[in-house]
Amino acid sequence: MRTVRNILKAKGGGIYSIDPVDTVFAAIAMMAEKEVGALLVMQEGHAVGIISERDYTRKVILKDKSSKRTRVSEIMTTEVISTTSSHHIDECVALMQEHHIRHLPVIDEGVVTGMLSLRDLFSAIIDEQASTIENLEHYVRGEVQ
Repeated sequence: MRTVRNILKAKGGGIYSIDPVDTVFAAIAMMAEKEVGALLVMQEGHAVGIISERDYTRKVILKDKSSKRTRVSEIMTTEVISTTSSHHIDECVALMQEHHIRHLPVIDEGVVTGMLSLRDLFSAIIDEQASTIENLEHYVRGEVQ
């Protein structure tokens, strides 16, 4: 089973974050620009929260607030559930299911090293299963790899 480190290495890319005093509008605009569903909320180099499209719909739109006047800090999720780069994919999926979340920051020794989405994890699982199937097919045919 692959680890988070393997996924982050293959995924590449950056860590997208926003400041808690920024507007929700700025956060949503950044999510759209970066094509992500969540941003880490960072202050002085530390993750202090996470804001997702789900937070926006439930805490701004449904409460008839203005995204241009509401601060990220007002709607962000402050309990940051995270993993480390040494965890395995199945552990991350279980953690996300347990907490009903779709995005999982990767924090190693207090430093944010990445962000995983359910899509990232499912893609890794599918790739791993495809590789296993291919290896089994070669084995059944008696082909040496």
